[in-house]
Amino acid sequence: GQLKIVAPHRERAWNSVCPLVIRLKKFYSFSLRLEEALQSLLESLTCPPYTPTQHLEKEQALAKQFAEILHFTLRFDELKMRIPAIQNDFSYYRRTISRNRINNMNLDIESEVNNEMANRMSLFYAEATPMLKTLSNATTNFVTENKTLPLENTTDCLSTMASVCKVMLETPDYTSRFSSEDTLLFCMRVMVGVIILYDHVHPNGAFNKSSKIDMKGCIKVLKDQPADNVEGLLNALKFTTKHLNDESTPKNIRTMLQ
Repeated sequence: GQLKIVAPHRERAWNSVCPLVIRLKKFYSFSLRLEEALQSLLESLTCPPYTPTQHLEKEQALAKQFAEILHFTLRFDELKMRIPAIQNDFSYYRRTISRNRINNMNLDIESEVNNEMANRMSLFYAEATPMLKTLSNATTNFVTENKTLPLENTTDCLSTMASVCKVMLETPDYTSRFSSEDTLLFCMRVMVGVIILYDHVHPNGAFNKSSKIDMKGCIKVLKDQPADNVEGLLNALKFTTKHLNDESTPKNIRTMLQ
């Protein structure tokens, strides 16, 4: 056979993109595990006969787990929004494996990330906030699959968590006791996370007047923070919610998020 010579720059590009693709696959697989974890947490935190507040008080460890998942999710998506190169590198990878130009190069990676896996990952990373989208879908599926469970059990659990976070953030007594800025960020991310889930699951969403979440209060709490800390969170509210642009969303709330 004829020897194919690979341009060194192409080999370099390929060698630098492969470890990245493996990492992206880890995160993608992790999102599938989060989806399962979230659904079983919701199951525990919404089952009768307790009210959402009773659940959150009785099962603080579970509520904390739920909060940790939301915190990770928003943190991940904030970082992802700042790295547009992820999609470019990934499409380079897909082009390369589909053309299979690299005849005499190491293609072990294909057993890890084949074409079908690459397509699924590509859809995942094409989302503005991929992890959050995964969680919203998981919550929506949870509600759809549990027909006998009143929807309020789920939405009340989410709105209760949102208001706990909001109260903590707007009460100087609490915030002065936060050991670090991290605790503040944790609270803000969890608050935004549950708002977005609520907005996806509640038929009228989080923004209209009948919503159990005080959206004006929540947005105000975010806007009182240094802009750098909340830019990603405000973007998540703009781009990953479902009902923000509905007719029923009060103008002042839309203006706050412009």
